[in-house]
Amino acid sequence: MQQLLSTEHLQVLRSERSVIEETRVQLARLNAEDDDLALLKRSLEQLDELFLLVVVGEFNAGKTAFLNAMLGSKLLPEGVTPTTARIHVLRHGEAHRHDRVGDDYDVVYLPVEWLREINLVDTPGTNAVVQRHQQITEHFVPQSDLVLFVTSADRPFSESERAFLARIREWGKKVVIVVNKIDLIEAPADRQTILDFVRDNARTLLGIDPQIFPVSARLAQQARAAANGGAPRGPVWDASLFAPLEKYLLETLDNGARWRLKLENPLGVASRLLDKYITVVSERQALLRSDFETLDTIDGQLAAYEQDMRRDFQYQFARVDNVLYAMAERGDKFFDDTMRLTRIIDLMNGSKISAAFDREVIGDTSRDLERHVNGLIDWMVDKDYRQWRAITEYLNRRWSQHADRIVGSLGADFETNREQLLTSVGKEAQRLIDSYDRNAEADKLAQDVQTAIVNTAAIEVGALGLGAVLVAVLHSTLLDVTGILGAGVLAAFGLYLLPRRRASLKTDLRARIATLRTTLESNLRTQFETELSAGVARIREAIAPYTRFVRVEREKLDRFQVDMAKARTEIDALRGSVQRLE
Repeated sequence: MQQLLSTEHLQVLRSERSVIEETRVQLARLNAEDDDLALLKRSLEQLDELFLLVVVGEFNAGKTAFLNAMLGSKLLPEGVTPTTARIHVLRHGEAHRHDRVGDDYDVVYLPVEWLREINLVDTPGTNAVVQRHQQITEHFVPQSDLVLFVTSADRPFSESERAFLARIREWGKKVVIVVNKIDLIEAPADRQTILDFVRDNARTLLGIDPQIFPVSARLAQQARAAANGGAPRGPVWDASLFAPLEKYLLETLDNGARWRLKLENPLGVASRLLDKYITVVSERQALLRSDFETLDTIDGQLAAYEQDMRRDFQYQFARVDNVLYAMAERGDKFFDDTMRLTRIIDLMNGSKISAAFDREVIGDTSRDLERHVNGLIDWMVDKDYRQWRAITEYLNRRWSQHADRIVGSLGADFETNREQLLTSVGKEAQRLIDSYDRNAEADKLAQDVQTAIVNTAAIEVGALGLGAVLVAVLHSTLLDVTGILGAGVLAAFGLYLLPRRRASLKTDLRARIATLRTTLESNLRTQFETELSAGVARIREAIAPYTRFVRVEREKLDRFQVDMAKARTEIDALRGSVQRLE
């Protein structure tokens, strides 16, 4: 056929091949189903073959009888049960020959002249009485250039026929409807009612007004048999109403019209598949949007977590602050009670004053400081652990809510990768939680704080506890209280200097406690910020594969969407060019 094409026809053909092949490549990159890719390939190959006319209909619609009437004699077996269990491709041959090809496919060669220009396909019944029949019929229809839909006048448009016709519409096929057994309806008004019913339903299902031919295959066969190989004539032939359909198929559909339909076939298939996978891409993008919402939620949780932790740190440290404040208050009282002339004798006893200072001012400060600092450390570690659990549980809930979401029918790579990724992220997070030794973490953090304080104070504390370190630092910064009075000091000190010295000691004690507080808060806050940042970083690192997957998939799907929209536009333009061909 291509040898008879004009330059314009050939240009359209080349453009069509290019667009269809590019579409096939795009769908392959999207991991489209093998059957869909094979269908596109087969549609392109059919451009080099004869016009393909596919006949479909329920087994009791008289489809095979109609075909025999078209062929001129009973060349195909008829019956009251589904006799066509396989697809039969009818081709021209000098002698009647039947070749079996594969499990569902036969080629029948018939000495029928008009089969030189048309390949005719007889399909199994479309109703679900034999489900396998319907499956192979639906598989073959997309390859057709024209579909003859045969229904019966005594039960037109059954539910299974409606469903099947809706599937045909999805492929953008040109459909001609044959209402067989019209001879069973005698009254002209009843016939018209049936034809109007068929037309209305076809318009609803196909969106267009298809050509409808009422026929009687039985009467047509009788007329042909009576003609004994000649042209059928007479009242029986006229009553069969077969002549208009035969003229349409063999004359109205000339080479030009057939070629336009043949060119439209791959475009219709490609258009249908693009629509299918554009929907798949949209569904994937919708799923990814919810994934981005998940990541945004996690980011929001982490930001709120950091904000809450910084706010609560001040509250936690206030307990340490209170210990030092109470110590300063006791110091004031101690100096007020001790630095008096009435206690001159006591002041001259350094060991007694030192013991009193340790007992009344230092007191339980060591234990209280250690208890509150360790409490702050335990709070930090516990909060970190709880945040880990919250993120992990949220991801697990997120996955369980969407585990049943299937993206199209080809979620294989996308959905499997996504499932495996979420699972691995969840397992990694759970592993980290399970290996999270809160006691060890607290001990390490306490050691870091102690080291920082020791380095600041530049003292040797050996294996002292944190509270002992703090008190040692405090002692290292205080005046030698026991040395403020000694033998012969009273004469030099005098009654006038004692109150001033008392005030000076109180001020110095508060200043040095304030310095200790500042140092302690600074070291704790520095360590707190380090641990907070490390905890958040560990969470982000654990979900990083999921984050990367979502980002990369979105970029890939965005490209697919643009490319397929472009292909869709090119195909629509080509379909317009085909329709304008002479």
